[in-house]
Amino acid sequence: MSPAKISPEAWKAAHQVEAQASAETDELKATIRSLETRLHKAEAKTEDLLKEVYRAAHDGFTAAGAYRVVPKPPGDRRRHGEEVAVWHLTDWQGGKLTATYSLDIMAQRVALFCAKAAHITDIQRSDHPVKRATVLLGGDFPEGSTVFPGQVHELETTSVFTQVGRVADAIEETIRFALAVYDSVDVIAEDGNHGRIGRRGDVDRGDNWDRVIYAIVRDRFRGEKRLTWQMNRGHDWYQPVEIGAYRAILVHGDEIRSFGGNTPAFGILRKVNSWATGVIPAFSDCYMGHWHTPMTLSLANGGRIFVTGSTESDNPYAQEFVGALGRPSQRLHFVDPVAGRVSAEYVIWLDGQ
Repeated sequence: MSPAKISPEAWKAAHQVEAQASAETDELKATIRSLETRLHKAEAKTEDLLKEVYRAAHDGFTAAGAYRVVPKPPGDRRRHGEEVAVWHLTDWQGGKLTATYSLDIMAQRVALFCAKAAHITDIQRSDHPVKRATVLLGGDFPEGSTVFPGQVHELETTSVFTQVGRVADAIEETIRFALAVYDSVDVIAEDGNHGRIGRRGDVDRGDNWDRVIYAIVRDRFRGEKRLTWQMNRGHDWYQPVEIGAYRAILVHGDEIRSFGGNTPAFGILRKVNSWATGVIPAFSDCYMGHWHTPMTLSLANGGRIFVTGSTESDNPYAQEFVGALGRPSQRLHFVDPVAGRVSAEYVIWLDGQ
């Protein structure tokens, strides 16, 4: 079969279509190049802005003069049966304003927790030595200002700079208090969703006000040989907790997405049980905050989930949507590092003496 003949009119029409397609392709390429240029400029601008935020925060909050040495507590020569105190501190929401909560009340309740933790530690020491402490910082320490629409109307101060300064001071005093009670203190820190800068997805997950606060406080303790810091590395959503043979993880809690007006106990169990199947290195217990309600759940591996409350109180959102009025609290545990388990656990209530 001979090839079909193409008329001059068909050749002309085909040529016109090809030329039009070529012109549209060139226009599309030019548009893509323009978008790429704008994207790179936007990314650079955001990166520069975040660098300036970190630099300003660091310079402003670390210029506190020479480090004040914390006197070491009296020595304890006992060794048999030694346990380690665990302070789980989370969800201070510094900057949130309700009928019974403010930055000043936050600081008062944190100080009350420290006093109660020291008192219970003394009770434990009447039987066995407690020389070390692990402080778990679980995130959501500032309230933020752009986490959800209308948030600015629920704040004592819309300045996150002010929130960061006040919360950093409170965490510093908490760690100084712990150093006065224990021979050594290990801090393990994970960030939360209220520390997020901008809306979800606006910036890198690692750019978070909680992390800014942690870096500020860590720098204030430079040279303190009785203190160690373990901070997340920007993209990690959990921190491993190792105390002798004890293995746990610290998460914030916003990893569990399902929520319909109730603390999703089933969703928490399902997610943490999945993590324990080998998704991450083996652990027995999981510490989380986020839900502002203390709760303990049993895992399939024999471990437990410890959900810790908040220092906040009288949250209108919780009253209206969740139908709950959480009592302010934080958590204190004692761990047997040889047996690898929690030996004593306390929910420290902070709405009284």
